[in-house]
Amino acid sequence: MALLELRDVGKRYRGPRGAQTVLDGVDLTVDEGELVAIIGPSGSGKTTLVSIVAGLIEADEGTARFDGKPIDGPRPERGVIFQSYSLLPWLTVEANVGLAVDTVARGRSAEWRRVRTAHWVGLVGLAAAATKRPGELSGGMRQRVAVARGLAMEPRLLLLDEPFSALDALTRATLQDELAGILAAGDRTAILVTNDLDEAVLLADRIVTLGGPKGASIAVDLPRPRARRGLSQLPAYQRIRRAVVEHLGAVRWPAAS
Repeated sequence: MALLELRDVGKRYRGPRGAQTVLDGVDLTVDEGELVAIIGPSGSGKTTLVSIVAGLIEADEGTARFDGKPIDGPRPERGVIFQSYSLLPWLTVEANVGLAVDTVARGRSAEWRRVRTAHWVGLVGLAAAATKRPGELSGGMRQRVAVARGLAMEPRLLLLDEPFSALDALTRATLQDELAGILAAGDRTAILVTNDLDEAVLLADRIVTLGGPKGASIAVDLPRPRARRGLSQLPAYQRIRRAVVEHLGAVRWPAAS
């Protein structure tokens, strides 16, 4: 049985010009241990889809189930990392991450919480900055805190909504590689929303398209670990990239680097 199952999911928003359909008849399954990338142009409903899976909003049509049960609200088992850092500016790095640790620390000692917090802060390379506040950090470091906080909740499903899109190219590449290593080491299940086709092919086991003439689920049958250098020259990489572009129809993507 799939860990996540969406069937015929639809969502509409009402505005000055009446109801606008954002999602229409979306089907999606995600198996345990799988990293699925959701890709499509702006306005295709990617963030809406993540919000439904997270339990932040309800679908107007269809069903959304997690581990066989209807999704009826947010739960720690489904952690979200958004593009915006959403850190508490008056708290240090370790205190921001510690808040997430507290969500899974029922009955645990203060020492256990301290050790777990230090573990997640260290995992994203911020041990030396643990006592700094968000205002003292670069954008890339703040996003590392957001990643650590999402992981610290130890979710069964990690939802990443364009977490690196606001970062410079070098920082983005570094965090992509770190995230791939973290997810592989923990055998975690994740959904990555992205506008970056190359990011999707680099990180995902499968790519699901939204917003084109027809949706698609495309397997990324490339071996792991994936080295960034030379990846775009592989015939399998080019085939997967062409398949995604084909299913998104008129959407134009930059040429592979």
